Amino acid sequence: MEGEDGGGGVDWDSLAEAASGAVGALVSTTVLYPLDTCKTKFQADVQTDQGAHKYRNLSDVFWEAIKKKQFLSLYQGLKTKNIQSFISQFVYFYGYSYFKRLYLEKSGAKSIGTKANLLIAAAAGACTVVVTQPLDTASSRMQTSAFGKSKGLRATLAEGTWLEAFDGLGISLMLTCNPSIQYTVFDQLKQKLILRQTRKNAESASDSSPVALSAFSAFLLGAISKSVATILTYPLIRCKVMIQAADPDDDDEDESERTGPGNSRPPKTMLGAMHAMWNKEGIPGFFKGLHAQILKTVLSSALLLMIKEKISKFTWISLLALRQYLFVSRKRIKSA
Repeated sequence: MEGEDGGGGVDWDSLAEAASGAVGALVSTTVLYPLDTCKTKFQADVQTDQGAHKYRNLSDVFWEAIKKKQFLSLYQGLKTKNIQSFISQFVYFYGYSYFKRLYLEKSGAKSIGTKANLLIAAAAGACTVVVTQPLDTASSRMQTSAFGKSKGLRATLAEGTWLEAFDGLGISLMLTCNPSIQYTVFDQLKQKLILRQTRKNAESASDSSPVALSAFSAFLLGAISKSVATILTYPLIRCKVMIQAADPDDDDEDESERTGPGNSRPPKTMLGAMHAMWNKEGIPGFFKGLHAQILKTVLSSALLLMIKEKISKFTWISLLALRQYLFVSRKRIKSA
């Protein structure tokens, strides 16, 4: 009850899930950001009409930064990415937890089936995309800018119209199926693992405490679930990066690089991006950088979910303390 817990109608369970997920996203994004920058620049690189690539391997991006003495530029756009990741994961986990709780209350079911889970995750993902798309576009432009030439968030967004700040929104909405697949696979595997461990504990009768995933188990399940989602949706992921990439004409490169026939403005539509990949790279172009995407996203998602699982209890205790504080404060105000 609102008057009893002092929460003002706040869904504390959803808030705990959101806070844990957001903190996990913040840590994983910061730790893996140089890899993310290399991955994004590698994905945005399209083969020229002469059949050449600026980057042949993911490591080429890293060595370019070293040769130009711009190692710290691998962190260009980190603040924007952290803001985007924090807000994105907070909104997603809050929405996912809230919609799931609402579904169970309305349907009276004890658990959620796979189809319902996919729909709930997609709805939470769509809400997240609409809120954070300008930040996502800005961070992609910063990462794909020439090393040392990245601008701040305000300057990056000011380069175009607000409509351009939502470049790739359509693909981002389509990609809501990615976390839907990921978290559905994760939840299903998690439930099976916990159920199995609970049965073992019941048989041995040695431990009656609630079963929780170990750090290694959470990491492993996160890696498996994200791998499945990434492989299924990768062509759309690369299209989005190409659409959001910085204009190469704005980069302070050699004249030959700026004026080459293969260095026109990045395509700004999904069909344009697919056409460019098909004409210049063929079918392999749709999967260029897949290994880099899997490496980065699997590590990031596994680390995020591991941190979320480990701090969820602390987050819940902290929110309980906050709720109690609000309750006591409200009683004092009423009695004053």
